[in-house]
Amino acid sequence: MRAGVAVLVAAVLAIPAGLAAQGTAPRPAPASAPATRPVDGKTQDGKPPEGKRQEDRSQPVTVDSDRMERFGKESLIIFTGNVVARQNNSVQYADRVEVYLDEKGDKILRTVSTGSVRIVTRDCKTGTAKRAEYFELEQRMVLIGNARVWQEDNLVSGDTITIYLSQDRNVVLGGKQERVKAVFYSKDDNKPAAPKPASGDGTTAGTAPAACAN
Repeated sequence: MRAGVAVLVAAVLAIPAGLAAQGTAPRPAPASAPATRPVDGKTQDGKPPEGKRQEDRSQPVTVDSDRMERFGKESLIIFTGNVVARQNNSVQYADRVEVYLDEKGDKILRTVSTGSVRIVTRDCKTGTAKRAEYFELEQRMVLIGNARVWQEDNLVSGDTITIYLSQDRNVVLGGKQERVKAVFYSKDDNKPAAPKPASGDGTTAGTAPAACAN
């Protein structure tokens, strides 16, 4: 049995809950024009409500790995070996994850993941790549190298895919060897689910969070 390192890093890696609680509560909609919200909890412009974004970012991050190293002077934590990071029903898998903190060491600024990278977002999108970089302030995830993102049967692939998590927006760029490719299917309730695409190392996508299970 491998020596697991399970770390609940609410105070070390995640934004403190007290900080998020200082945000301004969303204003109620006027009685004459009540605001409508789609079933997925996003506003009409496709963005999650501001209060929801603050709540998501205040959730603790749980990391499980074989090894963890912390470098205080560099404000850097490195997880290696079967790394699994979870936050608010989002999951990321990789062989190595570098977490860069602010000077006080209580906020994540950026993460860099390499080796068998796979992510599953809260809205049940799955992505794979050789490398992933996450920028906390911008809520931006960049998949680099043989990048692919799919949801149900729909698939996009390219050399680089940038996912703007708070905006429900993706930007896909092709490379010298491969152009951008997209496959979209019309919704058919009677159509059986297609098999999940294989990841970059030839394996299947693996188990998604419970909220994303079919």
